[in-house]
Amino acid sequence: MAVVVNLVLDRSAWMTEYIQESLAAGIIRPSSSPAGAGFFFVGKKDRSLRPCIDYCGLNAITFKNRYPLPLMSTAFELLQGATVFTKLNLRNAYHLVCIREGYEWKTAFNTPTGHYEYPVMPFGLTNAPAVFQVLVNDW
Repeated sequence: MAVVVNLVLDRSAWMTEYIQESLAAGIIRPSSSPAGAGFFFVGKKDRSLRPCIDYCGLNAITFKNRYPLPLMSTAFELLQGATVFTKLNLRNAYHLVCIREGYEWKTAFNTPTGHYEYPVMPFGLTNAPAVFQVLVNDW
């Protein structure tokens, strides 16, 4: 189980806001899982903070899905002759992918305010990019 580190006061407010918003959106829920990854922040260029969960332990024992990402050249070939283009904001698209029922406990993480888990795919799981790419390709 990961150690919960003390957050400096300014980051504590960010953490509380992230937890409250994520609970309200159904992205996380309280957990009684025996697992628990560490929760921390990484500073962004705009001086805001990006929440991160250290899934190194889980990723180390996860069977890797090596589904390939598309080559840029292939993607551009598909655009030849196109006249209409769109821009997609996939910022939180992982959160549209549900974790398989019964496996949510593996996504658990610890904060000073509680123990939570994701019923949807979080960032940081080793197979998240491959799972997401399969869904995009099948769509």
